[in-house]
Amino acid sequence: MSISSQGHSKQQVTVLALSAIGVVFGDIGTSPLYAVKEVFGSHLSIDKTHVLGVLSLIFWSLTLVVTTKYAIFIMRANNKGEGGIMALMALALQSANDNPKKARFIVTIGLLGAALFYGDSIITPAISVLSAVEGLQIIAPSLSHYVLPIAITVLSALFIVQAKGTGAVGKMFSPIMCLWFAILGILGINNIINTPAVLAAVNPYYAVHLLLELGWHGFLIMGAVVLAITGAEALYADMGHFGLKPIRYAWFSFVFPALLLNYFGQGALLLDHPEAVKNPFYLMAPTWAMYPLLILSTLASVIASQAVISGAFSVTRQAIQLGYCPRMNISHTSGQEVGQVYIPAINWLLMVSVFVVVLSFESSSALASAYGIAVTGTMIVDTLLAFIVIKGIWQWKKSASVAFLTTFLTVDFLFLSSNSLKIPTGGWLPLIIGAVLFLMMTTWIKGRALLAEYMDERRVLFEDLEDKIISHQAVTVKGSAIYLAKSVHGVPQVFLHNFEHNHVLHKQIMVLTIVTKDEPYVDVAHRIKIRAFGKNNNFYRVKLYYGFMQNPDVRQALEQCAQEGLNIDFKQTSFFIGSERVSFRKKSPMPKWRRPLFRFLFHNASSAIEFFKIPVERVIELGIRIEL
Repeated sequence: MSISSQGHSKQQVTVLALSAIGVVFGDIGTSPLYAVKEVFGSHLSIDKTHVLGVLSLIFWSLTLVVTTKYAIFIMRANNKGEGGIMALMALALQSANDNPKKARFIVTIGLLGAALFYGDSIITPAISVLSAVEGLQIIAPSLSHYVLPIAITVLSALFIVQAKGTGAVGKMFSPIMCLWFAILGILGINNIINTPAVLAAVNPYYAVHLLLELGWHGFLIMGAVVLAITGAEALYADMGHFGLKPIRYAWFSFVFPALLLNYFGQGALLLDHPEAVKNPFYLMAPTWAMYPLLILSTLASVIASQAVISGAFSVTRQAIQLGYCPRMNISHTSGQEVGQVYIPAINWLLMVSVFVVVLSFESSSALASAYGIAVTGTMIVDTLLAFIVIKGIWQWKKSASVAFLTTFLTVDFLFLSSNSLKIPTGGWLPLIIGAVLFLMMTTWIKGRALLAEYMDERRVLFEDLEDKIISHQAVTVKGSAIYLAKSVHGVPQVFLHNFEHNHVLHKQIMVLTIVTKDEPYVDVAHRIKIRAFGKNNNFYRVKLYYGFMQNPDVRQALEQCAQEGLNIDFKQTSFFIGSERVSFRKKSPMPKWRRPLFRFLFHNASSAIEFFKIPVERVIELGIRIEL
């Protein structure tokens, strides 16, 4: 279940804040490894005006986007304690009411943001681990040729251990990341002391002056400045695990100051030693600390990657539950933490994709060209969805809601447009990944809608079923039959298929439908709804309600039915499930180019038996041909 910080003592909030540091801030916390280096790597001369201007841009980007937009505003838009783009989309849909056009717009941009998130999930592990291991090029240039093999080895280990779960390793995350941020701050202070003039960069004048002076080149620089705010959405996405107050507490009291100190420290180093631009992060440290810093940086980058991979698992599970992508096998890796899940298909696809990216781009500088466009695209989606929530649910005054939209959308589009210039040199990668995933999700949604329409046209109402039974002179047999149905209305096709072919009825018949609500959790008390039909009340419609953060468990839910007066003996119960085979008419509403993709997705979705935890030894599958 989600954690609410309300009612927690100061001690509890502190403990949760320390835990959040180990999970939430890994991505944004490893940005100092490469952000400043990439900004000055764009042929920007190193002098006081340029250094202060860059630091001012980083300072105000962190302040406006991460602190103001996410930590103060968007994190208030929680869906019963849960955050993230899927939760925000579900919350925004509540404002659509009976407006199908608005609902379609919300779902479209929400899916687009989720698709771009996966592009970020591939690039983040690659650039984080590469930038950390590249410290070898500074410490021991003769070992430079080992950077790629070491990076691949570290990433391989990271993906292989996913199946074991992150519970045990996760306990180490918090101390390591606390040490990491403390070292960031200390390194920064050591260099700021030598050149305290860099602190003047908090004045926005330097940022504006730099952009005006450089003109078009200043616009290009914004595409590198965005690297300092990657990972901002994690504050919102992981809110359900730690609560609003602990994440804010960790950000304002520890993480934000540590990041600022480190960025300003790198700026101070560049003012004193311009030649340090080749890797200002590592060159901030004394020579004796280089190897320990390399090890700590690698650990921090692994933790940052772990958080992104876990986020991909979480978003996928939510998308499955909400019906936006096909079912996949989901494993729970912890008996205590419901949020810790492992999806093998996503894990291995991510691993292969990350390896391809690392071996293709070969360096963090090359990867920086691909990084940023997916992040800024997702940020725009967050702003639009948050505006819908602010206007439609919170009902802010028009002037206040428009001011929110205008301010943050302007900043987001500035970052997106500057990053769009990276498309020819690598920015195409997350866009292609996002486009493919968006195409798959929209095809799946379109196909499911046609399938529901097909079933609806052929449904038989419970009230009309008795006449059909009498006319067929069916034989009644002992035991219970449970028919799994997608629709919440009428009799499922699998029941009619069995009845018309076998002319047999069980003594007790249940039509079972699993409904996913647009909220993260449904209490056990509201899990089950039962309605009886028939003269002898031997026909039941059973509905099981789950939130999009929960995994359905049919066996467990049916055991709870006894408390509602519906007793089920599993030894005398058969589960009837339709094994549909989909084909398309010549004039099908499904576009021809989408048909093979939907068939592939539909026939490769994981079995409902495994996904819904139905006792496999009691299952009977009946083939049903469906022509859409």
